[in-house]
This record gives sequence, C-alpha cells and structure tokens, in this order.
Amino acid sequence: MLTVGIDIGGTKIAGGVVDQDGRILDKGRVDTPADTDALAAAVIEMARSYIDRHGAVAVGVAAAGFIDKAQATVIHAPNIAWRNEPLKAVLEAGIGRPVTIENDANAAGWAEFRFGAGAEVDDMVMLTMGTGVGGAVIIGGRMFHGGHGIAGELGHIRFTRNGLPCGCGQNGCLEQYASGRALQREAGALADAGGIGEALAQARAAHGGTLTGHAISDLILAGDPGALEALRRVATALGEACGGFQAVLDPELFVIGGGVAQLGDILLEPVRLAYETSLPGYGERPVADFAIARLGNDAGLIGVADLAGREA
Repeated sequence: MLTVGIDIGGTKIAGGVVDQDGRILDKGRVDTPADTDALAAAVIEMARSYIDRHGAVAVGVAAAGFIDKAQATVIHAPNIAWRNEPLKAVLEAGIGRPVTIENDANAAGWAEFRFGAGAEVDDMVMLTMGTGVGGAVIIGGRMFHGGHGIAGELGHIRFTRNGLPCGCGQNGCLEQYASGRALQREAGALADAGGIGEALAQARAAHGGTLTGHAISDLILAGDPGALEALRRVATALGEACGGFQAVLDPELFVIGGGVAQLGDILLEPVRLAYETSLPGYGERPVADFAIARLGNDAGLIGVADLAGREA
C-alpha cells in the first residue's frame, strides 16, 4: 500500500510517495505560497500528481502548529495565517482521498519510532533542536495527543521563571535555551566576552558580522573551547529538561533531531550528564537511552504518510 506524505514548512512544501516500510519512492518540493488559498491549492496539486502516478490510497499532511483532537482543524500555526482552519475538509474536497493532518514534530517523531532510531522501543520522546525545540511523545506504541490534541509541545515547557521572551507569548520556554538559535546566542555572547570566544569572534567577522550555525559547528568539530562551551550550555539545558520529562513520561529512549543533532556524540555526552544528574532518585533508578535521529529532513513526510496509511 502506497500513501502520500506532505510536509508544509515556512519556505517549502516537501512531498513524497511512501511504501509500508517507510521507503520514499518518489519525492519533490515546491516553494510555500504566502497566500493560504494558494498554499492549499499547491498541496492539492502535489497530492493529486502523486496519486495519478502511483495510485496512492491516502494522504498525510504535516504542518507546524496546534492541531485539534479530531486531527482535522489547524487551531493555530506560527508561520502560516491559519486560525481554526478546517484543513482536512478543504484538502479532502480537492484531493478525493482520505487526508490525515498531523503536527510536523509529531510526524517526524512517529517516523523515527516506526522506522528510525526508536524502532526497538514502545515508549519514546523525540526532541528536535532547530530554530526552536519540537517535541513528540510516543506512549505504549501510540502517539500521545492529550485531551485537546496539542500535547507534546515540549519546547514550551517553562524552563526559567521570568526568562527570555518566546515567540509563543510566554517567557523562559525551553526552546530559548536548548535550540539552534540558543546555540547561536550563547556563541555570540562568548564571542563578545573574548578569551575562549576569540575564534568565535573571528568567525563572526569573517561572515560579515553573523555567527552562522555552520561556522559554530565547524569550530565545535575542530575542538574550539569557546564553541564547545556554547554547546555545553545548550546541551545542559536540554539534558536538565529531559530529567524532568523522565519524571513525568518515563520513556525508554530520547531521540534528538534537528540541525544541532548532526554533532552526534559531541552533543549527546553533555546532554546525558545533565540528564542523569537531574533525575529524581539519581543513581538509584533506571535511565533512558539517548540516540540521534536517523531520518533527517524526510522524517516529517515519512511519518505523516505512515499515519495516513494506518487510518486508511
């Protein structure tokens, strides 16, 4: 059975045809239109083209935002002007196939659970370190959506009282301290301070006054002490939060994805240390494993396609 997965991002729409083993058989992308009607039309056109070529039986669509419990309405989207948008009904009318709507972080987490780093466990938490921190929670082999459909927003746990302002309207959210953007901010502060931040300051000057994620990663991989300190601060925040998530959810595995996760064990080592020392009953209880996500940027479309197939 083949299904279509479509992952709507702020700048691009990625789509593909996925088989029951999570393999992508056909894939493409288009720019994300600014107008919501044009966006829906682009998704419909993409889905119908895959259906015509491959005979897919259902379509899954992933998007950032709050999706209602019925998985039908986008209550709020941060990057698209959707407010209580009946997206499932709109797309099904245009596509002529069953459509499953899912939050993009949940879709990526489901893909890792089914076909990636979490394929051997039943209880898993995925955290994606990108511009923000995305979250997905799998409990007993099922996606946890909560009472209103919008559970798993782990990046918006309040990590610091009266902390940094967050785009969600609150202050002190975890994603302000444990994201790729947080890594850039910490690296910038170290560059300003001099000392171990000297190489960071030089990299910033070489990039026209902007300290890019790639430049920071290169310095981390080269063992630069300033870049490693910036990473330690961000990894410690994530690990401490995971200790709290363990107390509530008790997963067997944390899967870490997103751009920062490409650093692999250099990231996971300080995350694990902060996690273990933040656990209730530290030293006298089982601990979770940590793994880097395996499916990269394709995870969202693979996951939502698989979810669509399960509901078809």
